[in-house]
Amino acid sequence: MSEKQTVTDVTDVLVVGAGPTGLLLAGDLAAAGLDVTVLEKRTTGSELTRAFAVHARTLELLDARGLADELIAGGHPVTSLRAFDRARIEFGGLPTRFPFVLLTPQYRTERLLLDRAVAAGARIVRGAEVTGLRQDAGGVTVEAVRDGAAETHRARYAVGTDGVHSTVRDLLGLPFPGESVVDSVLLADVRLEREPEDGVAAGADDDGLTLLMPFGDGWYRILAWDRNEHLADGAVPDPALLAGIARRALGEDYGLHDVRWSSTFHSDERQVPNYRSGRVLLAGDAAHCHSPAGGLGMNTGLQDAANLSWKLAAVVGGRATDALLDSYQAERHPVGRTALRVSGAMIRLAVAQSAATRALRGALVSVAGHLDAVVERGARTVSGIGIAYPAPKDAHPLVGKRVPDLRLTALEQPREGAPAAPERLYEALRAGRFVLVSNDEVAAADPWADRLVTAAPADPHGKLRDTVLLVRPDGHAAWAAVDPGAGELRAALTEWLGEA
Repeated sequence: MSEKQTVTDVTDVLVVGAGPTGLLLAGDLAAAGLDVTVLEKRTTGSELTRAFAVHARTLELLDARGLADELIAGGHPVTSLRAFDRARIEFGGLPTRFPFVLLTPQYRTERLLLDRAVAAGARIVRGAEVTGLRQDAGGVTVEAVRDGAAETHRARYAVGTDGVHSTVRDLLGLPFPGESVVDSVLLADVRLEREPEDGVAAGADDDGLTLLMPFGDGWYRILAWDRNEHLADGAVPDPALLAGIARRALGEDYGLHDVRWSSTFHSDERQVPNYRSGRVLLAGDAAHCHSPAGGLGMNTGLQDAANLSWKLAAVVGGRATDALLDSYQAERHPVGRTALRVSGAMIRLAVAQSAATRALRGALVSVAGHLDAVVERGARTVSGIGIAYPAPKDAHPLVGKRVPDLRLTALEQPREGAPAAPERLYEALRAGRFVLVSNDEVAAADPWADRLVTAAPADPHGKLRDTVLLVRPDGHAAWAAVDPGAGELRAALTEWLGEA
């Protein structure tokens, strides 16, 4: 390593890790006009993938960035997922534009987010391995090594999105408490002689479980586990072993052959106590990790990024104080904790060893299957559309909740040559701004026109008839009031958007 050290760049926000979480964050910040640099240890994008499931709430957030339709076009929508025994999570009845889980390899999501981030102006620096980090009252200094040379990067804020083995988290000295949930999980990319009837196959027996998911190009990902097989992390499982576990769990192995990649890993359940340390924040697997059950990992990370990006943009842009960043911890840490609990419960029940636990599992499945409210709550939790953030005690009932994709209409006729007004809330959110939804002319909001989209609900006599609703860039309600006065509206806009 060269001893010569140069200041590579000075930027507003430095993101460490160019996975899906880091790329969504970088794209948002660059689109908001911030200077953003992403440091990535890998020299090329990954063709491998662990995450396959993109849930409804994540698709809504991708829709708000104009990416959902393209991702769906190359994926495999599934309206239900099998958990274990006869247990299924049904998504078809969810109140969303995306009542399904989209199965698509992680690298497709990553490529879309990379293209968006680069187009918005984010700088992606590959082959950069972070070696040091220090912060002071004015910013963060990150040291890295690239091509054998030492570099120094300076930013006002830094975000670690560098995965479960996060260097940023280690350099901050933050604990990552938790435990190993299941070991010897086998992964492989395979060909099949016969495709599963629904395109996806999932099953379990008393000794193990198997999940088959399509890449969409003729290859399938198999995830398999058997309590009687114990392989070390990184070991390459024999194709015959994979086929045997599949036959026992699924009833057949679908003619599994042509393994192009395989590995073995163990699954931990961990969460950092605080997502913020001064001017450095953590998101995605750097902040929380859990079992693959439910497909919550990448989705929770992308939702972390959507929550954090607009807050960082507001603070760096001078429209909010640094205290706004504390709400990231307050809002997202409980969501991460829920993801750990849900995925942990699912994997523990799925790999239950004792006959008594398996009997309890069967009883729970039988009871839950007859309770529509339980089934719906499970789907809302796993899909992410049931996530709500804390709200003041005297707030309107909508505050903090995810806002569905409302049909909108322009408050006034667009001028000739002006772009068409958005017809849906998540189209309006593509501007990266707050959206004010009101039936009335909102002249009081004019001073904030540069950071606000205004529209009216398409149904003026619907549920929002007398309600004025301010929607955050991440699609959650910031403020709402029934028939507020101009002064009340101005006070809310000042609180959330800064001084006019």
